[in-house]
Amino acid sequence: MDSRVSELFGGCCRPTGGGAGAALRGRGGTAPGGGSGSKTKKKNGRSRGGKANNPPYLPPEAEDGNIEYKLKLVNPSQYRFEHLVTQMKWRLQEGRGEAVYQIGVEDNGLLVGLSEEEMRASLKTLRRMAEKVGADITVLREREVDYDSDVPRKITEVLVRKVPDNQQFLDLRVAVLGNVDSGKSTLLGVLTQGELDNGRGRARLNLFRHLHEIQSGRTSSISFEILGFNSKGEVVNYSDSRTAEEICESSSKMITFIDLAGHHKYLKTTIFGLTSYCPDFAMLVVSANTGIAGTTREHLGLAMALKVPFFIVISKVDLCSKATVERTVKQLERILKQPGCNKLPLLVNSDDDAVTAAQQFAQSPNITPIFTLSSVSGENLDLLKVFLNILPPLTNSKEQEELMQQLTEFQVDEIYTVPEVGTVVGGTLSSGICREGENLVVGPTDDGKFLRLKVCSIQRNRSACRVLRAGQAATLALGPFDRSLLRKGMVMVSPEMNPTICSVFEAEIVLLFHATTFRKGFQVTVHVGNVRQTAIVEKIHGKDKLRTGEKAVVCFRFIKHPEYLKIGAKLLFREGVTKGIGHVTDLQAITTKENGLEESLGPGQLSF
Repeated sequence: MDSRVSELFGGCCRPTGGGAGAALRGRGGTAPGGGSGSKTKKKNGRSRGGKANNPPYLPPEAEDGNIEYKLKLVNPSQYRFEHLVTQMKWRLQEGRGEAVYQIGVEDNGLLVGLSEEEMRASLKTLRRMAEKVGADITVLREREVDYDSDVPRKITEVLVRKVPDNQQFLDLRVAVLGNVDSGKSTLLGVLTQGELDNGRGRARLNLFRHLHEIQSGRTSSISFEILGFNSKGEVVNYSDSRTAEEICESSSKMITFIDLAGHHKYLKTTIFGLTSYCPDFAMLVVSANTGIAGTTREHLGLAMALKVPFFIVISKVDLCSKATVERTVKQLERILKQPGCNKLPLLVNSDDDAVTAAQQFAQSPNITPIFTLSSVSGENLDLLKVFLNILPPLTNSKEQEELMQQLTEFQVDEIYTVPEVGTVVGGTLSSGICREGENLVVGPTDDGKFLRLKVCSIQRNRSACRVLRAGQAATLALGPFDRSLLRKGMVMVSPEMNPTICSVFEAEIVLLFHATTFRKGFQVTVHVGNVRQTAIVEKIHGKDKLRTGEKAVVCFRFIKHPEYLKIGAKLLFREGVTKGIGHVTDLQAITTKENGLEESLGPGQLSF
């Protein structure tokens, strides 16, 4: 969403450092009235009795995107009403089911405002328009403006959200990062179960997958939790004894939390969760009483290296004094403003702040909202819910359509055996469309082959689904397919794709840290998407060795089996304290024609 909304509502979200005001100003120029939230005698660029020298304005309305300006919608004719409905359908399509209407704003961005009566009539018309397209409206916030009138005039910002049909709810994935014992699982338990914690970890018990996790209180595996919002912006979770299927049916928007491990011992699991599950956003949880400790910096660095937009939650504020919380906030601000991060922290203290933060966050990669809350007392928990409700998707409908028109490609992240169902794989559809009964090929196997299989059924967020679209995560049942032939890191693709695989590849890397020198023959664990395998350094182009902070093009060779990679894919490698990032630049491809499609490996193999 556009940074212009902060202009409209006074930039209530308090920038926590110098220079933040510039980021909160719209793209059209300086903020009206000399800055956001100004408490001088002037109001919105004019004194109370005089003419406006600088009328308040926003940047002109964009043709694309999901933000629509409307001066007023009072008693439109039938023809005009039909035109407005068509326009709303377009904005909803652009925002993948969500649109924001600014009522009282001209198309050129001039903030005119409406009288109480006109605003009431305009909202009534907007509600009729929304009903016509099967959507609901929620007033996000209002603000009075003075513009060539002594009568109070208002501007209203309205969220229009489409009621889901055929399971096409908006789904955002949020990875949860943070040091061990920072309260990640407890916070997710409180958000998704609807009950506050008792201070001893009761809320997190439903999230753990293993007995040792319950006994130690520490997450060691990747778990998923869902939080829904209906078309009116109300929370839909397990609080009313709902099942996952009921939550999906009642929700227009779904937040899928990926709960990752905080302990350094499980770092490879955390990296796999960040690279493989393709989160839209990351939530970094920091304990107010311990501050930045343990793996917090490392997790922050991972999110930045993989270019995942992140926001910060400071938990356990009920355990600390106000001074301790402020010290933790300042500690975070200092790190975020360092040249390596170059982020602009925004402290969220009210509902209005949360709305502005959500819209700024999606618009600008440099904005980092900070929440201070407690899972025990519930302090400021509603602000996080408001933020998640407003948070828009990063991709628009056009990008989504382009991905869907490509050939099918599904990343295999998890493998299960389910009684009476057979082999089930979980993962993300990175391109194309996948339907029940579709024939695909999966690979590469240890000897570089691709095997034929059939998708028997699909489940998304624990409820049945007939069609899977690009960008969506799901589990696919493969029937009697032999599980021993599968492994994490494989891909299921359309047979027409003729997928390329490789054992040797080149990548342009930056060595983030290494104790001595990085040379030929060094072994590292390479993460590329859902691929995780040990590789050996075959050659460093133009150099004999690398030191911390240096760049180079390096040739790697997987030591076990070939993998399916793409040029341009983000790469992260590690070995002990050695860490580096980069992207794949070249592949020494082994085509499937050389290896052939294997049709009969294993008794349960399906062919077509």
